[in-house]
Amino acid sequence: MAAVKAGSRPPWVGLAAAVWVQVAAGSAYNFPLYSHSLKSVLGYNQRQLTMLGVANDIGENFGMIPGVLCNRFPPWLVLLIGGASCFVGFGVVWLAVSQTVTGLPYWVLWIALCIATNSSAWLGTGVLVTNMRNFPLSRGTVAGILKGYVGLSACVYTEIYTGVLHNSSTKLLLFLTLGLPVICVAMMYFVRRCTPALEDDSTEHGHFVFTQVSSVVLGLYLLTSTILDDVLSLSDAVTWTLFAVMILFLLAPLAIPLKMTIYPSSRKRASAVGPSSSLEHFAAADDTKSEPLLASSSSTTNLGGLLEVDDSDVDMLLAEGEGAVKKKRRPKRGEDFEFREALIKADFWLLFVVYFLGVGSGVTILNNLAQIGIAAGADDTTILLCLFSFCNFVGRLGGGSVSEYFVRSRMLPRPIWMTCTQIIMVIAYLLFASGLNGTLYASTALLGICYGVQFSVMVPTASELFGLKHFGMIYNFMLLGNPLGALLFSGLLAGYLYDIEVEKQHPGFLDSSSISCLGPNCFRLTFLVLAGVCTLGSLLSIVLSMRIRPVYQMLYAGGSFRLPRSSLH
Repeated sequence: MAAVKAGSRPPWVGLAAAVWVQVAAGSAYNFPLYSHSLKSVLGYNQRQLTMLGVANDIGENFGMIPGVLCNRFPPWLVLLIGGASCFVGFGVVWLAVSQTVTGLPYWVLWIALCIATNSSAWLGTGVLVTNMRNFPLSRGTVAGILKGYVGLSACVYTEIYTGVLHNSSTKLLLFLTLGLPVICVAMMYFVRRCTPALEDDSTEHGHFVFTQVSSVVLGLYLLTSTILDDVLSLSDAVTWTLFAVMILFLLAPLAIPLKMTIYPSSRKRASAVGPSSSLEHFAAADDTKSEPLLASSSSTTNLGGLLEVDDSDVDMLLAEGEGAVKKKRRPKRGEDFEFREALIKADFWLLFVVYFLGVGSGVTILNNLAQIGIAAGADDTTILLCLFSFCNFVGRLGGGSVSEYFVRSRMLPRPIWMTCTQIIMVIAYLLFASGLNGTLYASTALLGICYGVQFSVMVPTASELFGLKHFGMIYNFMLLGNPLGALLFSGLLAGYLYDIEVEKQHPGFLDSSSISCLGPNCFRLTFLVLAGVCTLGSLLSIVLSMRIRPVYQMLYAGGSFRLPRSSLH
């Protein structure tokens, strides 16, 4: 691997390419766009449809295998596997929906959806790991940007679906089958490991702000263009113009390496004369040993002077010095945990349950968003998906920034923001259940923001409590709360209650796949149950915040969390 100095272009080119890969990784958000075709063409009822939604979520969030292999495979191979998953999985679904192949068993489509959306895990892991290696001093910012683009991807696909593909589910599935692998192949060369800078770069913050602002502008543009396409009858020329502008916004991060080429900084020219010995050492070390991205972080190297040492620890150290005790003490919260050590901690399971209750209830709405819109009398449910996607993006981007500000200025535990957002989710579910006119879009927007915050808060919280050494396994285990919630709340609850209401509204119809439920009663009981779920989640997150407040007081006592040296060697 070539040594890339501070301020050089390849890491920023890789970040710009990662934006496209992350948009491709958001393919699982397309389920509401083609779910109605699965129901009408293949004759599935709502319960079968929601179980396919569970398959969609299982594939998207099962990242244990990519999490382990990303440190052994080069990034291009990880992306290639993700592209192959898209081709095989979505290809089978397209064959079924287009009726090119008829009579495919239900279980085949279920497995195909798992394979198709598992590409999200491969693509997301590949670019996230690589870019966090390339920007070790800004890992939180990089993770927020990339996760934000995943949340924004549904708006991108909605723009393509409504404008370019003219609301055709068959064409959308064909695009996912062929277009996404092409994007992966085109970008996999640029997403590569580079030797990172080991000291702060004054221009780096400005570059990240530019990327964040461009992503927000893109989100507002997509939301506006989707609404215009629904309200007005746009010609093909206008539609393709809007599509071209969207492409330009997606290319915006490429302006950073372009600017660095045209206007090279004086710092870069100076570093080109004589590279620092620390960089040479880092490059040599990286060539000889393939280290994991999330290496030892908040271990005794950095936190030894901050951790309190009680009498039992002193006795243990004295006993070890005398040879009486050979066993290593268990880590404290804030230090690096083995995965099996984290599994026996109460805070681990509290965080998992709080996250599971928040995202599990939110993904239930996402999977059934089309049917919820139809039941509420919405003319075009694609606007709901675009609105949810944009607000999900705002929640991911804003949740990370807000929690970062307050944890540094007030040492406020991050899970307190999960408490606040889950209380707001309770209000949103009650608004959904009320069926009041004009509340559908407001409820969807509130829910999208709060749903996004769950992701952006869980990720740094897990790393701060249990360290970065085995963060990949811990993080991917936490993500299992999403498909678990989809199975319980969407597959077993929402779909079952929906079909019962359909039978009440249309007695005597044996085939419920050809009819839809109308009115607030279709999902009212589901919304009330989800409100209770988030009430429990908010209470548990308060307990978690109180338990871990001393940890945050220890980690951020100086107003910042310094990058551990062990992450650099």
